[in-house]
Amino acid sequence: MGENAFVLAIDLGTSGPKVALVARNGRVIASEIEETRLILLEGGGAEQDPADWWNGISRACKRLMAGRPDARIEAVAVTAQWSGTVPVDEAGYPLLNSIIWMDSRGSKQIEKLNDGILKAEGYALSKLWKFVRLTAGAPAHSGKDSLAHILYIKEEMPEVYARTFKFLEPKDYLNLKITGKFAASFDSIALHWVTDNRNINSIDYHPSLLALAGIPRDKLPDLGKATDILGTVQPDAAADLGIPAGVPVIYGTPDIQSAAVGSGAVKDFEGHLYIGTSSWLTCHVPFKKTDLFHNMATLPSGIPGRYFIANEQETAGYCLTYLRDKIFYADDGLGTGPAPKDAYKRMTQLASAVPPGSDGLLFAPWMYGERTPIEDHFVRGAFFNQSLSTSRGHLVRAVLEGVAMNSKWLLGYVESFIGKQFQSINMIGGGARSDLWCQIVADVLDRPIKQVEDPVQANTRGIGLLGWAGIGKNTFAEISENIPISGTFNPNPENRKVYDKLFKEFLTFYKQNKKSYARLNTK
Repeated sequence: MGENAFVLAIDLGTSGPKVALVARNGRVIASEIEETRLILLEGGGAEQDPADWWNGISRACKRLMAGRPDARIEAVAVTAQWSGTVPVDEAGYPLLNSIIWMDSRGSKQIEKLNDGILKAEGYALSKLWKFVRLTAGAPAHSGKDSLAHILYIKEEMPEVYARTFKFLEPKDYLNLKITGKFAASFDSIALHWVTDNRNINSIDYHPSLLALAGIPRDKLPDLGKATDILGTVQPDAAADLGIPAGVPVIYGTPDIQSAAVGSGAVKDFEGHLYIGTSSWLTCHVPFKKTDLFHNMATLPSGIPGRYFIANEQETAGYCLTYLRDKIFYADDGLGTGPAPKDAYKRMTQLASAVPPGSDGLLFAPWMYGERTPIEDHFVRGAFFNQSLSTSRGHLVRAVLEGVAMNSKWLLGYVESFIGKQFQSINMIGGGARSDLWCQIVADVLDRPIKQVEDPVQANTRGIGLLGWAGIGKNTFAEISENIPISGTFNPNPENRKVYDKLFKEFLTFYKQNKKSYARLNTK
């Protein structure tokens, strides 16, 4: 293909977009990032402005291309935060800010949807059977699925609902901006819970699910495979991005699915753990299955013809960001000033001086409710068992350990779900840049952790490789062999003894306090 041929990979995260040039072997040659604003509202609202997304992508892409004027773009591929909703009119103009994956305002509408006689786990049995049989899952009670967003808009903003031509996921909105096509991939539409996923090679909307949800088919986009060619870069988008018009654009896939590809864990039962703003532990599987008790199900993967087990923890690396921005370097009357650029490095150094187990200090990382392994939008974060000797280093290490504890909680249910124990787990995301965090995860989970090289580029690498596959110039077998591992962290038996004890207390803390959380956070 030559040294100057690349896929332009666009990765829209919650903190902002990243754009990159990805070579055929998966190497990220160059990348640029931008930050976007997160809008948190009363009542569980979480939004972002789609114009901020596009403007950030445009700025980053122009810088990227200016740095590599010789680059030849073979394809464009987009990945983005999942479980978001952008209502657009016929001209493709957003009618609201995007309601994103953190937003729980639709929980009341989902409660109504799931209501009926003969209930189990909060679902009317007749409706539950239909959802699980056709989709493998069901709308989450938390109200954070795309379906909940749409029903919230329908009930609370009927004028916006009436004007909406299509409801789009963030990834599919960006594709609309680039190609002018209203479309979604089989995997991005899954959290609308209105597609028949029984035949992984033939997925489409199901009339009875649309009727149950109360959403007309014409308000939802047409569907295609993640690796299909959606269209080409249109002239206006080309000018905004600084690339030629006419370049092919694939449908792309949401962030969880692109990360799975970029982690190198693309074979069945190969696990990867992502620790970024949020977190998940997942793998591809050759079957359709559901675990409603722990909010997990198999859904269509970004790899055509494959399922993956879907789950997500709401806040992981964001807990460190909270500690940095709200506690250590808050913009308030104490005048500590803004955080230095190397704040995370300094915080990690503090944590490394604290013994494993943080002298008994526990941190619960449920800062914005939780999805898995428990679905509870009332639960909140906490430091537990502080003493007069608790230092800032203890707080940082407890956060690292608390996120790992929640991952261990999820690990047991994931391994039970797939019927196998992971032999090792590939770790990606910003958390994987920290050797200390990788070792803590290995010790807590009692599994070897493989630190993927350049782990923060997993999404862009994955969507770039998906783009190469989409234009027929790469295979998934090659992808499995080409992702480099920079280090392996094996469990330390001495540390495991400490963490096994703390993990029991971690679980007990939730069980004993969940009713208090519900009382405190119910208005």
